[in-house]
Amino acid sequence: MAEYKLLLPSMGEGVMEATIITWLFNEGDNVNEDDSVVEIATDKVDSDVPTPVSGKIVKILKQKDEVAKVGEAIAILEIEGEGSAPASEETTTEIPASTPDAETLQTIEEPLKVSASTEFSGDLYLSPLVKSIAQQENISEAELKSIKGNGLEGRITKEDILAYVKNRGNQPTPQAAPVQQAPSAPQSSVSSAPAATITAAAGDEIIPMDRMRKIIAENMVKAKQIAPHVTSFIETDVTNVVKWRNKNKAVFEKREGEKLTFMPIFVRAVVKAIQDFPMINVSVNGENIIKKKNINIGMATALPDGNLIVPVIKNADQLSLSGLAKAINDLAYRARNKKLRPEDTQGATYTISNVGSFGNLMGTPIIPQPQVAILAIGAIVKKPAVLETPDGDVIAIRNLMFMSHSYDHRVVDGSLGGMMLKHVHDYLENWDLNTEI
Repeated sequence: MAEYKLLLPSMGEGVMEATIITWLFNEGDNVNEDDSVVEIATDKVDSDVPTPVSGKIVKILKQKDEVAKVGEAIAILEIEGEGSAPASEETTTEIPASTPDAETLQTIEEPLKVSASTEFSGDLYLSPLVKSIAQQENISEAELKSIKGNGLEGRITKEDILAYVKNRGNQPTPQAAPVQQAPSAPQSSVSSAPAATITAAAGDEIIPMDRMRKIIAENMVKAKQIAPHVTSFIETDVTNVVKWRNKNKAVFEKREGEKLTFMPIFVRAVVKAIQDFPMINVSVNGENIIKKKNINIGMATALPDGNLIVPVIKNADQLSLSGLAKAINDLAYRARNKKLRPEDTQGATYTISNVGSFGNLMGTPIIPQPQVAILAIGAIVKKPAVLETPDGDVIAIRNLMFMSHSYDHRVVDGSLGGMMLKHVHDYLENWDLNTEI
């Protein structure tokens, strides 16, 4: 028999530690390859750690509510193998840190003999064994994305990839998409102000904040302390947008098997406006302004438990409307079902909050640090409006919507913040009914 160290895997740039939420198995339990063995929490998202091998958990090294560093051992597994070896740093072979796999683990096995020419992005959730087979067989990232996984949460298992290899000659080879890496953002270090002491009265219910609510509270206080907020408002006629979506939503769903919401259209308009005014796509680091190269749009999403999370559409300017729709649907689904990876919530350079989804006409959301602006989109409401025509002004029923743009007055003045909002407004009001999806 041999022993394996189960290490806390890398979870994306800037994430250095995680808290153990709960172990899904006990000491002495047998686990199978790709089983999720422990749930963990970072300051961004909850996730789970799978095992790349089958074996028995002989020792749990990090208990519930304890914090583990990335690369630190959290459990020891006993596996089938010749002889026995201690689970020490000297006998542990590390998979290269450059591999961007959220499931990277370290073992005492010999190093994987794989081709160095094949690299996979963080989109793919692969065990080291599956990754090894893919690299040995020169299976591209695009091919892996086309494989239907039968493992936990749809992950690709060893059986899945071996079946694909067996039948590979009968399947078309997808084109690989370029992988973009979002830049890291500087973090501010302003401490929260002390809270006033409040006494509960008789009959009041005291509800302790859960971990995520504590993080949200701390981040919101810091954001308000750091950035002086200014908000501009505008009312937009989105009748063309409504007509276009009504015309295309059934076709899109039949073709793609996906819902077509308004959000891809809003994101497209915001991206175009950011390209017009790139100084909105910045962060502040002391007395320096960092102008972002990539346009990564955060999408504020309410969770079933009432908490809030902001998954990120990476490189939104490089996606078609169809690509935006798929990315948005995927992130929203995984957010609601607690399947987001830590990297899914990192790197946003601008955020959209759809307060209209709750029936609200408008809102003034807090700017998430280290971004400098956020757009709130209100509910679409049918109203009588005055239209200018060649024959004079007429009153017609139109689909109207309020938008509010909150921005950091340290670096965004009213002219820039207001013009940016006006350009989003113009792109939506002048939406082409013949736009392809």
